[in-house]
Amino acid sequence: MSMQVKTVAIDIMRPPKDDLLKKIKKSKLKLREGDIVAISSKVVSIWEGGTILVSGTDSKKELVKKEAEYYFETKGRFPAIFTIKNNAIIRSGGIDESNGNGYYVLWPKYPKKTANKLLKWLKQEYGIKKLGIIITDSFSVPFRRGAIGFALSYAGFHPLFDYRGKPDIFGRKLIAEQMNVGDALAAAAVVEMGEGSEQTPIAVIRNGPHLEFSENRKRKPFSSFEVDFREDIFAPFWQKVKWKKGGEGKR
Repeated sequence: MSMQVKTVAIDIMRPPKDDLLKKIKKSKLKLREGDIVAISSKVVSIWEGGTILVSGTDSKKELVKKEAEYYFETKGRFPAIFTIKNNAIIRSGGIDESNGNGYYVLWPKYPKKTANKLLKWLKQEYGIKKLGIIITDSFSVPFRRGAIGFALSYAGFHPLFDYRGKPDIFGRKLIAEQMNVGDALAAAAVVEMGEGSEQTPIAVIRNGPHLEFSENRKRKPFSSFEVDFREDIFAPFWQKVKWKKGGEGKR
């Protein structure tokens, strides 16, 4: 069967804090074994109280610097603050005002821990043993307009599918190929979930390809989803930037 992505509407999550689990239980969410549940980081942050009143903040710029692990401020025609946070290079540390109703919505402070918490709750609530979670957000990529979804965090499945050692169509053994399943599924989910007033911050991905639901088996070298800043293939570019140390989101 081909992959399906189906969105789930929930009642509006209202900052500064709201009960995501209660709204999920009231929704029409239905799960099967082997599903992946994608959840917007914004509703997760509101659930955790990761919001700050805009009118009570002297400077968004200083808030971004506080939330960032590292930051770089640009000048000129398109001034911006680019940040490194949670193994991603993103503008403004992931802080967003859209759908915030007068609040800045921050990224979840511990996204991996939160993903595991949501996974455990969904498994218990819906009686599912084999399930995955992706906390999604979106960012811009170089030389492209528009934002694309990515996996801020995940739980319950391995986000890489390893082709190393397998033959290509001509029998040549593949050396370095790995498929980024986590971000690919997040991108598919975000397309369906939308970025505006759709009010569908949850998507169920069914019959997803290349899924391995055991995270505990031994992996080959260089098979971690997250890459160290110094080992990244784009390190020659990032290292040319004079990054400044941020506050690392200490709240």
